Amino acid sequence: MPALGFGTLIPDPAETITATRNALAAGFRHFDSAERYRNEGEVGLALQAGMAAEGIARENIFVTAKLWNTNHRPERVLPAFEASLKRLGLEYVDAYLIHTPFAFQAGDEQDPRDQNGDVLYDNGVTLLDTWRAMENLIDGGRCRAIGLSDISLDQLALLYESTRIKPAVVQVEAHPYLPETELLQFCKEKGIVLLAFAPLGHGMRPGPLEDPVIAAVAADIGKTPAQVLLAWAVQRGTAVLTTTRSASRAKENFDISALPGDAFERINRIEIRQRLNPVVKTGVPGFIARGA
Repeated sequence: MPALGFGTLIPDPAETITATRNALAAGFRHFDSAERYRNEGEVGLALQAGMAAEGIARENIFVTAKLWNTNHRPERVLPAFEASLKRLGLEYVDAYLIHTPFAFQAGDEQDPRDQNGDVLYDNGVTLLDTWRAMENLIDGGRCRAIGLSDISLDQLALLYESTRIKPAVVQVEAHPYLPETELLQFCKEKGIVLLAFAPLGHGMRPGPLEDPVIAAVAADIGKTPAQVLLAWAVQRGTAVLTTTRSASRAKENFDISALPGDAFERINRIEIRQRLNPVVKTGVPGFIARGA
């Protein structure tokens, strides 16, 4: 998995295509998609057109897709996976993740709710049930690796001990305000890639981009705060996802270099702790508008 990845959570279909093409042109080779984003078709179109235009072979692109919460029942995993492959226009994906550890009521409605607006969960399936169906995808040969997203260390450790095929990737929110240090250490010990989303704070204000320590480091080394945050994430041993609709910003975000040791440690010493996405509490992604 390339350390720098491009996240495709972009609501507008046309902007999804343009932004994905821009990221590919800027040098990104990892593209993170999901059934829940409802734009896999546009991501696939952009990748196919971009690879053809720039002469990039499929094996030089890393594509991640995700199983949504309403498809946790084992019999729904393979059909959901195949549907994502079809929408993306791919013969295989490099990684397929369980989007959250929460099983929602099975069906076509991605955000099932009762009359009070509360999420309808499916208590008839466990995370291990779903994982075993994911393992079968590896056996089928069209999925190169499997993993999880939005999972806690306790959940991951418990699942890890019961699996035939171990998780290869864990995608979680991580940035200087939420460093996930213990989870990262566990992943390093087990050979799991920790893939950080929202490394720049997902546009939240105030957030890591405005942090005075980040601003000072950026001024000292002649980089932007975004470049500093991305470099910090890679330097500490995570892969990272960033999203932008701008071609110039995509080039900027791809242009990172190692931080001086003292700057790296200054960022490590930031004491603010803030989770930006509450998905780990409910399974409902905080960055996706309800009903979208």
